[in-house]
Amino acid sequence: MRIISLDTVKGNELLAKDIISSSDSVLMTAGTVVKKEYVKRLKALNIEYIYVEDEIGQGVNLTGSLELQLQDQCQEAVRNILLKYSYQHESELEEIKLVAEEIIRDIMEEPGVIYNLSSIRNRSGSTYSHSINVCAMSVILAFKLKLSKSKIKDIAVGCLLHDIGFTSIALDYYGLTLETCSAKELKEIKKHIIYGYTAVEKMEWLSPVSKDIILSHHERMDGSGYPFHIKEDRIKIGSRIAAVCDEFDSRVYGNLTKRMKVHDAIDYIVSQAGVLFDFTVVKAFVDSVAAYPTGTLVITNQDETGIVLRQNAQCPTRPVIRIIKDQDGSKPKEWIEKDLTKELTLFIVDTIME
Repeated sequence: MRIISLDTVKGNELLAKDIISSSDSVLMTAGTVVKKEYVKRLKALNIEYIYVEDEIGQGVNLTGSLELQLQDQCQEAVRNILLKYSYQHESELEEIKLVAEEIIRDIMEEPGVIYNLSSIRNRSGSTYSHSINVCAMSVILAFKLKLSKSKIKDIAVGCLLHDIGFTSIALDYYGLTLETCSAKELKEIKKHIIYGYTAVEKMEWLSPVSKDIILSHHERMDGSGYPFHIKEDRIKIGSRIAAVCDEFDSRVYGNLTKRMKVHDAIDYIVSQAGVLFDFTVVKAFVDSVAAYPTGTLVITNQDETGIVLRQNAQCPTRPVIRIIKDQDGSKPKEWIEKDLTKELTLFIVDTIME
């Protein structure tokens, strides 16, 4: 199984996973043969990517992806809680603790897990998916940094709610980027921090750690962040962790910024270690996130094209790949699998986005 963009559909692809609408109804079931004429209609329903079974994706298993697992388990719950909160206010919001506990439980079952972005994000679920991703990555980093269980739970809750202020901004921000929007639009986008903190400030059930994440996840170590331009030790550890995870997920999925390949987003985070982001947090991040997610098409330094089959947990930059085209562009006659932790002269030079 692998993920492809609807723009690359040629027709007759076999759907590997149900396509779900924003209202949680099944648009197409797994096993359906996708026809070219379906593409326009699916795009109109805010579907941009699909899972398919084909020869290239043979041997790729995305079902074990932590991200995919958490999206299936938690996205509907997060959506329902935030929607109920929008209409009925704070009494409904405390249920978010149960989602945080579920995410922590799943991660604790595999304490050595690396975060593998093997999912897709269509427009309809972007807000909730982003919050779940930031939460899961932050929990993994918090475990790596050996924080207490109570603090990890507070960080998880804060990350699930970190963008709650976006429900109050008076702007349709879909498609905008921070680099190209007007000064007026940028000012309104930045207000989500204040709106979010104001909404939760007096909620006694929500810990100071969680509230601080909502308020401070856009602060930066050099003081260039917002809303207060605080720096270094004045930024609490939960907000330092959330800052890295929020920035990474936003760049990978194009949330208010230009979309980047996963390994390029990681390189950006690393380039800002000790400048925008806490150096220790960045190190834990690099050790925790797969640079080349399972199912990614890659190009090697030997001009081969491969697909990532699975990850090496102890070395997130060196996955196991299967060669699908050799140096001459020909398909190998036999299955060629290469473990980059053993093939020490072989490395990935780029990825192919479909």
